Order: sequence, then C-alpha cells, then structure tokens
Amino acid sequence: MLSLPAPAKINLFLHITGRRPDGYHNLQTLFQLLDFGDQLDIEVDSSGVIRVTPTLEAVPPEDNLIYRAARLLQQESGCKMGAAIHLHKQLPMGGGLGGGSSDAATTLMALNTLWQLNWSREKLMFLGQQLGADVPVFIFGHSAWAEGVGEQLTKVEMKSYWYLVLAPDTQVSTATIFAHQGLTRNTHPIKIRAFLEQGGRNDCQTVVEALYPQVKKARLWLAQFADARLTGTGACLFARFDSEADARSVLKQMPAPWQGFVAQGVNRSPLLDKLPSHN
Repeated sequence: MLSLPAPAKINLFLHITGRRPDGYHNLQTLFQLLDFGDQLDIEVDSSGVIRVTPTLEAVPPEDNLIYRAARLLQQESGCKMGAAIHLHKQLPMGGGLGGGSSDAATTLMALNTLWQLNWSREKLMFLGQQLGADVPVFIFGHSAWAEGVGEQLTKVEMKSYWYLVLAPDTQVSTATIFAHQGLTRNTHPIKIRAFLEQGGRNDCQTVVEALYPQVKKARLWLAQFADARLTGTGACLFARFDSEADARSVLKQMPAPWQGFVAQGVNRSPLLDKLPSHN
C-alpha cells in the first residue's frame, strides 16, 4: 500500500488569450505548488475491481476523478489488477486549488508504480490530459509556467513564500465561468520575464465576483492585510506573506463560516518525494 499526498496549486495569475475552435480556451498561467493538500491511501486489489472511498457529496462514484483515472489507466494499459483507494479530503471542492485534478494525478502515478507498468511521466501526462486540463501539471511535479490549455509546461523556480488560502462558503462552476459572455478572452500573451517583473491578473476574477458575491466579500476582507487574488476559476483566494507567522496571524482573524489554511509554496511536488520510484 502507498499513502501519498495530492498537493494543492494556486494560479499566481491567469490570462485567457483566446478561444479555440474546439471550445476550449488558450491561457497563460503560473502554477505554484503548495505543501498542503489531500492524502490518498492506495492498495492493490487482485480482483481487478476499482473501489474508491468515501463517496463524495453530489458526485456519482463513476464521475469521481480518482475512479476515472484508475479506470482509464487500467483500460489503456490492459492491466488486470484493481485497487482500493481511500481519500482523505482536505481541499475544498470547486475552490480552484486543483484538488480533484491532483487526486487523479496521484492515482495515476501511484498505480503506475503499484501495477509495475513503468510508463514514462510524459505518457501519464498525456493520459491525464483526458481527465482535465490541470492534471498534467501535478504529474509534471514542478511549479510551472503553462500555456495552451495548460498542457504546455515549463519549469519555473519560485521563491518559497507563505500563502494564506481562504475558502468562502461557496463553490464555483468552472464550466459556468468559461461559458460566460463577460469573460475576457483576448488578453495579449506575455513572456515569463514580463510576469516576474510586472505581474499579471486573473481574467476570471471579475466574472466570478459578479456571479458569486461571497467571493468578492472574502477578497475584500483579505485585501486588508495583503494583495488578495483569486486562484483559477475560484472560489478560493490567496495572499502572499513573507513568514508563516504573519500568515497565521491573519488566519486567526478569519470570520466564520469561511475556512482557510496556511501553506508554503514549493517548486518540487511533495508527491515525487513520497513516491518510491522518484526518490
């Protein structure tokens, strides 16, 4: 059995640079991995059955990204083995932290090891893309500059700041945001150096705050202490701090019923440090 992390990510910025003929959007973003996330316990099952516990609220078992990842790998590899997977959920759903995508990535990486498939990381990334645009970056295993639909990844070494991540009491639908007429879709592409020197914005933030006023309320509260931004399509917000103590001081003042956590940005994924084949 393997017990492995499924780390969160935040989008330090998110520019939508165009809409493709297939309906997907071209984007630019910088994924910063965090040292906080979900945890998965994964054990080989010789029966060939895939079992995932517990059942997530409002998510049919066959739609769970963990189950879909395991079944996809099973089908594509022809493997006759199964798996029992237990999820310790810590990341909020619909928060823009990549929780489901990270769970799927950890599942693929773990079963590749446990089933002794020995697939390359590139092959797993291609498979993961079928499950969601954010899955490849978690298999890639490094904070990264991303383009295309998020699959064109370039390693970036970032300073390890501390982040307070705030989750207001709402979930945001990614599909709703990307389908909204008010979404900016023509931001001019930039280079990595330009972002590092001048920064960027989240093109989804205006639409999210218009549709989900709880998100705007939470951002305005967090903005009292530091520059507060939306991650991904939301609903979570984050602010950067120079020290863990500063971040935790603000977390203690967080109003109910919001939730939050403090985490440190990391360049190398904690998953790679725990997976036997990558130590």
